[in-house]
Amino acid sequence: MSSVKAKPTTQCHVVAMPSPGRGHINPMMNLCKILASKNSNILVTFVVTEEWLGFIGSDPKPDNIRFGTIPNVVPSELVRAADIYSFAEAVRTKLEAPFVRLLDQLEPPVTVIMADTFLYWAVGVGNRRNIPVASFWPMSQSMFTITQNVDLLVKNGHLPADSAKSKEHVDYIPGISSIQLVNIPFVGRNPQKMQGILEVLPWVNKAQYLLLTSIYELESKVFDVLKAKFSFPVYAMGQIVPNFDFGENTNHNDNNYLHWLDCQPRSSVLYISMGSFLSVSSAQMDEIAAGLRDSGVRFFWVARDETSKMKEVCGHRGLVVPWCNQLRVLSHSSVGGFWSHCGWSSTREGMLCGIPFLTFPIIFDQILNSKLIVEDWKIGWRVKQDVGMDNLVTRVEIAGLVQKFMDLENDDVKEIRTRASEVQRVCQRAIAKGGSSETSVNAFIEDLSHCMVIE
Repeated sequence: MSSVKAKPTTQCHVVAMPSPGRGHINPMMNLCKILASKNSNILVTFVVTEEWLGFIGSDPKPDNIRFGTIPNVVPSELVRAADIYSFAEAVRTKLEAPFVRLLDQLEPPVTVIMADTFLYWAVGVGNRRNIPVASFWPMSQSMFTITQNVDLLVKNGHLPADSAKSKEHVDYIPGISSIQLVNIPFVGRNPQKMQGILEVLPWVNKAQYLLLTSIYELESKVFDVLKAKFSFPVYAMGQIVPNFDFGENTNHNDNNYLHWLDCQPRSSVLYISMGSFLSVSSAQMDEIAAGLRDSGVRFFWVARDETSKMKEVCGHRGLVVPWCNQLRVLSHSSVGGFWSHCGWSSTREGMLCGIPFLTFPIIFDQILNSKLIVEDWKIGWRVKQDVGMDNLVTRVEIAGLVQKFMDLENDDVKEIRTRASEVQRVCQRAIAKGGSSETSVNAFIEDLSHCMVIE
């Protein structure tokens, strides 16, 4: 465990505690970078496990952000992918004690705790020490309000629910338009996940701030409901993504994949990524690879540890890599579509870059995000047309869908591309000076300024 010392000063000391997963760490770190760059009197101690320090410890960050580390008391990324429910249980039960020990060693005294909402025990730690807690929600606002209304689902007989009810529509969740039960992520699924949600719910009400990682304009009805529900400040922080200029990157360094993208026609490449740790079955991966090959479409696939195998199946029409800078790729002019697992970080990045989606959700909030993309924002199509089924999507279906999706002359494709561009403009206006997200960030910084102390 590390102990971090600092010189006495007048400042607000924020301790940021994300859940140890890329979709949780990245948006919280990006928000911390924004806060630290906007106000030099904010000191951030960003707490990660020793494993995650190895992953991100060398990443560039402002001088007023530093790392605090705790032991690897939760399973590694590989174990997490194999058994996500055991991983979630370890996060709930094994991180609190080392976090508290680290707090005792930090200087100057901690003035604010920013904690992932799923680390509900952090609210108790802050309350016992009289330290304000900002609960950081790393998913969509729609997902948050659904978790807050589990009691309504139970009351109306929709929880627990079986597959026979999956096509029923729910129209009583505040702020949410009519939604099929099959699109509510924990309906009819693993009861362990349901239990985890139930444990989190009461603690949100005991926090002092709620930080939402979404654009107000995209989920305004939900936000208005949440703002009225809680007695403390609720902020739509918006597109919490790394800062860089969108468009072509002239300094590619050793990123050969960017050179490859430079050589492709505008909007001709389908970018494929199914997240940083979960995956689909081996049989489905083979069908995706064969479908891409048979489609004749240019593609760029981040296949992680299956890169070599997928290269053999796919042929030479596309590029298969184990990793890339996703935001840089999505903002490249040659990329015209995004086959995505619909993790919230990927969803936000795709929207900010104005890219239409082929949705292929795997688990939990990805299912709801797919619904938002296809039905609410109308900026994508589903790969699996029957959401509730675990059937294999064949190579023939994939090849046909991909060909149509990447046909820029198709009228349906023109429509979703137009909508994707409109959503992009909404996102860009929100994060620009005076926009709703920038205004929320500044208001939260103003709140933090009241926490500054002289040590």
